[in-house]
Amino acid sequence: MKEKTKEFLKKYLIGFILGVVSAGVVIVYAETYFPSNDVTYDNTESGLTSTNVQGAIDELYGVCTTKPAGEQIIEDAGLEKDPYECRYFFTGANPNNYITFNDETAGWRIISVECDGTIKIIKNDNIEDGYSWDSSNGSNVWDRPAMIKTYLNNAFLNQLKNPNQIIPHSWSVGSVTEALTYEFAEQIKNENNIKSQEAKIGLITSSEFIRTNSNTEQCGSTRINYTNSSICKTTNWLNHNETWWTITPYDYGTEASVITIDERGRHIGALARTLKAVYPTLYLSSEIKITGGTGTSSDPYEISL
Repeated sequence: MKEKTKEFLKKYLIGFILGVVSAGVVIVYAETYFPSNDVTYDNTESGLTSTNVQGAIDELYGVCTTKPAGEQIIEDAGLEKDPYECRYFFTGANPNNYITFNDETAGWRIISVECDGTIKIIKNDNIEDGYSWDSSNGSNVWDRPAMIKTYLNNAFLNQLKNPNQIIPHSWSVGSVTEALTYEFAEQIKNENNIKSQEAKIGLITSSEFIRTNSNTEQCGSTRINYTNSSICKTTNWLNHNETWWTITPYDYGTEASVITIDERGRHIGALARTLKAVYPTLYLSSEIKITGGTGTSSDPYEISL
């Protein structure tokens, strides 16, 4: 519902009594009161749950909401808190986490809802089949800046139609060493040891890929995900049939390397100068609201600021 319509209802149709008189038919009896969220009504026969005016309006008209988008998504999708950080991840083979952004219907998917209310999303398709993380190969430091960071936060960012919905954010850019031998909590700690300068566009971390897998028993760490990759690929929506970059440096050997996710869903170190696919990631403002959609690919979340 558009805001003007909502405001009209709040002003003139404050008290509601709803009664179902036949299947699929609802008669609305309205009386005018002074606007107040404290005004209550009897809804025992309406099938609704709200007992105050604002709740009745929002519930009756569905898309109206005063909740921040992140809070609504956590509630509606039944997301559970991540055991390692204050975050809520979408997990599984194909969760309902599609979102329309940049006028691309279902062109992005939600990785996580953060406890600060921001929403981390990732492009559903790659923007480059092959692009160097840093072509000089002299460094795998994101804030150097890496060539891919410059590209994402200039050429790519300038193409986006709703940059005001994105907030600058720091990124976890700590390196991992021989990641396959780490306890997973230690890997996350190492990634978080270094926070980048704030930027609007980035990439996922190595550990975020693991945390979008619903099969925690067989796929809940980098090490066992590698061993069980044929199984793990079927329970993680972030798998792609190509090799693509993460933001996580890999300390191995003498040449600058970065963790990639290969077509089998395994973490593989790759030289920063090599060409891999690019899936941009960004944080949506905590002030956005859900204006429609259920998160499916055919009915993605719609948002407004």
